[in-house]
Amino acid sequence: MRIVVVGGGMAAVRLVEELLARGYDGTRVTVLADEPVAPYNRILLSAVLEGTHDPSALTLRSPQWFAEHGVTLRLGARVLEVDRGAREVMLVDGERIGYDRLVLATGSIPTLPPVRGLVRLDGTLHPRVHAFRSLADCGGLDAAVVPGQRAVVVGGGLLGLQVARALVARGMRTEVVEGASHLLASQVAPAAGAVLARTLRQLGTEVYTGARAVRLDDDGLRLDNGYTLATDLVVLAAGGRPSTALARRAGLMVRRGIVVDSTLASVTDPSVHAIGDCASHRDRVTGFVPPAWEQAGVLADVLCGGTARYDGRRSVARLRATGLDVAVLGDPLRTAGEVVEVANPLVGSHRRLVVDGGRIVAAALVGDLSRIGLITQLYDRGTVLGPGEPGALLMPEATDAPLVLPDSAEVCACAGVSAGEVRACGSFEVARERTRATTGCGGCRPAVERLLAPVSV
Repeated sequence: MRIVVVGGGMAAVRLVEELLARGYDGTRVTVLADEPVAPYNRILLSAVLEGTHDPSALTLRSPQWFAEHGVTLRLGARVLEVDRGAREVMLVDGERIGYDRLVLATGSIPTLPPVRGLVRLDGTLHPRVHAFRSLADCGGLDAAVVPGQRAVVVGGGLLGLQVARALVARGMRTEVVEGASHLLASQVAPAAGAVLARTLRQLGTEVYTGARAVRLDDDGLRLDNGYTLATDLVVLAAGGRPSTALARRAGLMVRRGIVVDSTLASVTDPSVHAIGDCASHRDRVTGFVPPAWEQAGVLADVLCGGTARYDGRRSVARLRATGLDVAVLGDPLRTAGEVVEVANPLVGSHRRLVVDGGRIVAAALVGDLSRIGLITQLYDRGTVLGPGEPGALLMPEATDAPLVLPDSAEVCACAGVSAGEVRACGSFEVARERTRATTGCGGCRPAVERLLAPVSV
């Protein structure tokens, strides 16, 4: 089959890797990426802004890699329409490319909050306003950073906290505005959000929750509580929404995202699939890397004639930001069960497990992720725990102790890599290349390094 993938993000690259790993003929695969640069890791954009990573380090696979495997990679190729009758996609320049199976991996687009003054009359953003979604956005914001000046980040979700920490590291006086009652309101409980806010303030970032930005003018960014924040930069990090315009024009069913079944096929057209941020499975869109990569693995198996199916139950999110550690498994705010919590706001720690029938069905950990590998393994396997075990799991582990994990324990949630697979690599560089561990959110890097550290005798 001729497979055409629309999108050059992390889900698209993972799909190609999974297809090749199963022996699929790379010459039958075409990737249409609308950005002019090789596919890269968006999760680490804040690390580039912070200055800890070079932009070149974000490249997932180079154009040479695609060429070596026979895969056609078209950069700067924007798809205008999908002709499902002819099974062709049409690019903006009029070129048509045929397919037998089409995979939409179009990701998400930034949400523009309803703030007056953000957009000028010609439709462009105000010079002080920056989005933060692409490598180009990152470059523009990087050029605008001036140590000592003020910045306001609109949005207190995962992305907003990453950007805020990066700006503080660059020497800017930074504030975060979040309309919800607490930070990470979609992922963690109010008490955990308060711990995060306290930690951010200690790290030099003021936080305003329960307040919405309403207007940008010469005096600064006005909030609906009457305050005005003087600012030289405004960064929009209020989330995104699935990019579904192409699918809508093609007549595919779209709700929050492109509606797909357990084979990741559109419920409208079985020859069209969707994965990643743009896909909606059981009325749910993920927005995170691990589910997108899981979808890519399932779809690769399906396209190669396998019987894999996606159930959408597994969801893991990690926050990658200097001085902030957050991991969320499942939906700890809405999943039914008994709640086990351990909190110490003085050290910036709040850990919550939701247990049903002795099994961990959701979790949210803030400030101490020393046991996240074991907790993730128990969550994935549905292991039945004794009455005292959930509480014991929430006790911190000494960071200088050997990392005791069974070979089957998952270390990298993004790539689904186990401790045994990491140990078998022998070195960090080999583990990164062979397993793709640390190439997602980067949160597993300490665990990978500890697993590969020489054992003293």
